[in-house]
Amino acid sequence: MAMVATAGHRVGNGWRTAVWTVALIVMGTACLANALRCGRVHCYTTGPFFLLMALASLLYGLGILPLGHSGWSMISAVILVGAITLTCLPEMLFGKYRREDTSRADHS
Repeated sequence: MAMVATAGHRVGNGWRTAVWTVALIVMGTACLANALRCGRVHCYTTGPFFLLMALASLLYGLGILPLGHSGWSMISAVILVGAITLTCLPEMLFGKYRREDTSRADHS
């Protein structure tokens, strides 16, 4: 929601950089925590992806990553397509939850 609210041209580059970076870090961290907590398959891919996109947003906002005048549009398109793909495809291939390793079960 915060990313959508700051996507307009009226928001300064510094605010957009800060909001997008923080939002993506929160999303990525939440996904990784969820992957560890419940084993949801797509969280193993979306977590690192969102963290990588947070880095891309930060670097572009600071002028280090040269993406041109359409950089924010490019980043948002990659986030949208990547999030949809990395949410749906892994679970179609591997199921919703990671299977527990039965060889590590305590047999006492």
